[in-house]
Amino acid sequence: MATRMKEKTERRLAEKDVRPVAHARHIRMSATKARATLDLIRGQKYTAAVAILEHTPTAASEVVIKAVNSAAANAEMKNYAKNELFVAEAYADEGPTLKRMMARGKGSSNRIDKRTCHITVIMDSI
Repeated sequence: MATRMKEKTERRLAEKDVRPVAHARHIRMSATKARATLDLIRGQKYTAAVAILEHTPTAASEVVIKAVNSAAANAEMKNYAKNELFVAEAYADEGPTLKRMMARGKGSSNRIDKRTCHITVIMDSI
């Protein structure tokens, strides 16, 4: 069962993505709403992305700007210059759905789905 474990581990470490990344998990909004905001900043330089997010009147922009700033801080820890960073990848995946019930007439109920998402921002140097 443990055949070639060292080789597999070395290969995984060699293929590992070393770009600075930030995750915002279990955000209480649908992934569709977050994706619309992420489409605005994908491929932009760090300073331009922050400026766009500060002037975007969406609920997702507040969470996305925190993720972008976190990724930039992670990049500084890896000795990247902030003025040379750009948003290489930005995507939102669906998280767990909170299922709630709302009472209806005649003893019945309707289900309310409160969706969550996971936002990922990956920076890279120019």
